[in-house]
Amino acid sequence: MNLDDRDLFRDAMEDVTPLKDCANIHWLKAPTPKAQRQPVNEETENFLTRGYLDIVPLNEPLEYKAEGIQQGVLDKLRLGKYKLDASLNLLRQPVESCRQTLFAFIMEARKDNLRNLLIVHGKGREDESHANIVRSYLARWLRQFDDVQAFCIAQPHHGGSGAIYVGMRKTEQARLDNRERHAKRSR
Repeated sequence: MNLDDRDLFRDAMEDVTPLKDCANIHWLKAPTPKAQRQPVNEETENFLTRGYLDIVPLNEPLEYKAEGIQQGVLDKLRLGKYKLDASLNLLRQPVESCRQTLFAFIMEARKDNLRNLLIVHGKGREDESHANIVRSYLARWLRQFDDVQAFCIAQPHHGGSGAIYVGMRKTEQARLDNRERHAKRSR
């Protein structure tokens, strides 16, 4: 660049402000006012595995259903019939960053009693693409959480094969609330 180009560039950019750091996590459910938020426990160790990975081919859809979960639950999840509580964007992030972010996201979702999540990992054109490597790790990592009862490919308007829906188990508190709500109706 010569001096004239630099001056032109500075003149063009003088009123530009840098973008703020885009949030990778979007909480769609309003937090309850009675529960005070505490940061995720730093002492909880991230148990998600690293290392060797069997890459899931692009033509193989990601899908998982924990033992004891009815097929209808997975079918409704696949059709996008459940209201989404939160979403996580893992596009173009290093694998280790994805691992840490996913762990914190699932722990926070569990703490907030969130049931239906959307995780955007991106689409790749080749099996060895970064997006497909993150996708393959997600298939492995999500199975390691006891709280994840199912996951599958998202609907096209939520990202299609570049995103997955995750169905979480009900917490004990949610079960109790449900029992109380239904017991009041039956009286």
